[in-house]
Amino acid sequence: MSVKKFVAPEGKRVGIWIRVSTEDQATGDSPEHHEQRARYYAEVKSWQVVEVYHLEAVSGKAVIELPEARRMLTDIKSGHITGLIFSKLARLARNTRELLDFADIFRQYDADLISLQESIDTSTPAGRLFYTMIAAMAQWEREEIAERVAASVPIRAKLGKPLGGAAPFGYEWKDRKLVPHPEEAPIRKRIYDLFLEHRRKKTVARLLNDAGYRTRTGAHFSDTTVDRLLRDPIAKGQRRTNYTKSLGDKRRWVLKDKEDWVWSEVEPIISDEIWKQCNYILDQQKQSPRHSAKKPVQLFAGVAYCHCGSKMYVPSNTPKYVCFTCRNKLPITDLESIFHEQLKGFFFSTDDLTHCIQETDRTIQEKRELLQTLEGKHRKLKGDMDRVMRLYLDGNISGEGFRLQYQPLEEQVKQLEDQIPQIQGEVDFLTIQYLSSDQILTDARDIYSRWQELEQNEKRQIIENTVEKIVIGKDDVTIELGYLPPSLELVANEQRNFKDSSRRRA
Repeated sequence: MSVKKFVAPEGKRVGIWIRVSTEDQATGDSPEHHEQRARYYAEVKSWQVVEVYHLEAVSGKAVIELPEARRMLTDIKSGHITGLIFSKLARLARNTRELLDFADIFRQYDADLISLQESIDTSTPAGRLFYTMIAAMAQWEREEIAERVAASVPIRAKLGKPLGGAAPFGYEWKDRKLVPHPEEAPIRKRIYDLFLEHRRKKTVARLLNDAGYRTRTGAHFSDTTVDRLLRDPIAKGQRRTNYTKSLGDKRRWVLKDKEDWVWSEVEPIISDEIWKQCNYILDQQKQSPRHSAKKPVQLFAGVAYCHCGSKMYVPSNTPKYVCFTCRNKLPITDLESIFHEQLKGFFFSTDDLTHCIQETDRTIQEKRELLQTLEGKHRKLKGDMDRVMRLYLDGNISGEGFRLQYQPLEEQVKQLEDQIPQIQGEVDFLTIQYLSSDQILTDARDIYSRWQELEQNEKRQIIENTVEKIVIGKDDVTIELGYLPPSLELVANEQRNFKDSSRRRA
């Protein structure tokens, strides 16, 4: 009796999978026997055998990462073969998880699994039922694993154990504990300081990027990233875990009920007060988003402190510096008047001027050290650029790989090359400007006498360069001055005014 051949779609190409253990070979179950049996089935179906995958004497506990298995999967994904014949399921994989993985991959690429002993051929309607059964088994196993993981998360969180994943920006895992990252933590603290001063997330992101800072992945900071980092309570030492869950639709995550959240303590980067101030501002902006055309310059923002130790700021709804902790207040105009009078006593005191000169020497030294740091970073980045260039010229990386590595380095170098001359100019100016105490006294008295004529930005620059701290008490104000400001901007303005006047007289 002849066997009627099933005519398959023209061009169907299949492979043969051979995995026979040492024990099977000892009992006469040879690889050749398995190959002949598979070839006969392919001949009856009019299939073309184009590959044979040999895994003789290999254990079936874990095969998916073996070279022959990877080669077979590559052929499936590329379309080189559209089916795989093997003697029985146990020969493909004994590990249930791997068998499910194989089935998922074959179904994804519309390829067939043919198990001769179990009479499974997924190219037939009856065989396709196998895929349905396998998919149900896989779903059941995934749900079981998900339930076990979900049940263990709150327990591990309460014990303070790692739950997997990378540490938040500003922190690192060290000895299985979250601790501040030596390089990232200062940047994260800087984000809060900048936001309290400017109250604009996009402004904070721009200032960070302009200063050469990048996220952990090397990307630019965005207002979304700034908002997320400002909101995260871990910066104030409160780590929140088990607070989100996946809905399973396009990897979307939502918050769990608050009673399911688990809290643990870590070393803080900022104070609880600063975190509350920033989040209060964010909440206010979310409730009533009002954007002024130009943000007013608050002269003493960042240096004004309440007697309770909290920083004081000017809310949008009041012309006063306010402490968010104890609600201490002082009108803006009163604080500027007090500061102006303090300048008079400071500028005309010989002892204070002597102290000022000493502090200036310290400032010059600090700026020189900063300059050395920036120059060292510039040299390192240039070295990294040269290394990437050599890799590209030697053919070790592609053009696209060269662009991805070289462009961020080039951008940071450009930013440093813009910043280094500015710092160098400040060092040069301070060094020259303060060589003569007579010149210091002249400039200082000039600043005092012309204070009311100065622009807000000029006043702010002077305050940044002179004031270390202003403490506002219930009945008094203490101003701690550091050193006299460089009058570079003022001198430049005077020179321009003199030249303009000369032209008009001419």
